[in-house]
Amino acid sequence: MLCLSMALHAQPESKREKIEALRVSYITQKVNFTTQEAQAFWPLYNEMSDRLEAARKAFRQQYNKNTNYDFATDKEAEAYLAAELALKQKEFELYKEYYEKFKKILPIKKVAALRRAEEEFKHEIIKSLKANQTEQ
Repeated sequence: MLCLSMALHAQPESKREKIEALRVSYITQKVNFTTQEAQAFWPLYNEMSDRLEAARKAFRQQYNKNTNYDFATDKEAEAYLAAELALKQKEFELYKEYYEKFKKILPIKKVAALRRAEEEFKHEIIKSLKANQTEQ
C-alpha cells in the first residue's frame, strides 16, 4: 500500500504508466509467475487489456461528459442502456476468450490467482487514491 501511494505521487511517468507498472508488479508478485510463464503471459494479457480499453473507449466516445444523461426521450435512454449492455457483453466475451488462452499457458490455479490479484489491485489503487485525497 505504501509503495502504491508513493508511486502515485512520483511525477516522471504519466499516471496511467505508473498504474500499469504497479499492476504488472502486483500481479507478478501475487501470481508468482515463473520466467517462462511471465514471457508467455504478459503479451497475451496486454493484448486483452488493449482490446478491453478499445471497447471502453468506443463507449466513452459515444457517451461522454457532454452527454445529457437526463435523456430527452425513452428511445435515447434505451439506446444508452443497450450500448452499456453491449459493452459489458464485449468485456465478458474478451475475459472468457483470454482466460481460455491463459489456461493453455498457465496452471489453472494461477489463472484463478490472476483474477483475484486483479481485483485486489483495483481495491489497493482505490484505497491509495482515497488516502491521497484525504492528505490533500
